[in-house]
Amino acid sequence: MLTDKEILEESRRIFELQIEEKDMLDFKNVFGNKHPVHIEIGSGRGEFLFRTAQQNPEINFIGIDLKEKRVKTLFRILYKEKLKNVRIAKIFLDEESIKFIPPNSIERIYLQHPDPWPKKRHFHRRIVQHSFIDILHKLLTKGGIIDIATDHEDYANWIVEHFRKRKDFTSINKKGFTRESEDGHVETYFEKKKREEGFEPYFMKYRSI
Repeated sequence: MLTDKEILEESRRIFELQIEEKDMLDFKNVFGNKHPVHIEIGSGRGEFLFRTAQQNPEINFIGIDLKEKRVKTLFRILYKEKLKNVRIAKIFLDEESIKFIPPNSIERIYLQHPDPWPKKRHFHRRIVQHSFIDILHKLLTKGGIIDIATDHEDYANWIVEHFRKRKDFTSINKKGFTRESEDGHVETYFEKKKREEGFEPYFMKYRSI
């Protein structure tokens, strides 16, 4: 029986997305096929990432997280589940890191329940800023989708207002959001807990134009 250290090493060897600064990523080589690529930013415990990947074997998924504890959890689960259409990357998406990701190569980006940073003095820490949306637009294919969920009303309004000012995205929802989840929606542990506390999610989708 392998030790936890050996399991992590083996899982990283198979499932870690390595970004070499001298080379542009080739997703065909990474996944061994030409399937569309989706990214989840902030994969946490991995419920959304892994269930969505299981439901969509014809799509390749990249889970991104910065916290080593969470990343290790993702690799442990991957070692057990052996999801061939999933890779994990411990990177921060900024102008430097996306230089090694082919532009306009991602079909869909998920941002599920990002930290709302509710205090006004912390608003600058919110991930949804115009500079971040610029980066997402560079990654997405034309017609690609940003899929966002939050149970925080003020943050939902913040997100809607940011995208309303954009000319490179259009909202799929008339009001900028919906409270109805789609068929096949994956409810994470965090989302379920917040629903039980009375906080229903806001779902937002924006198409790159």
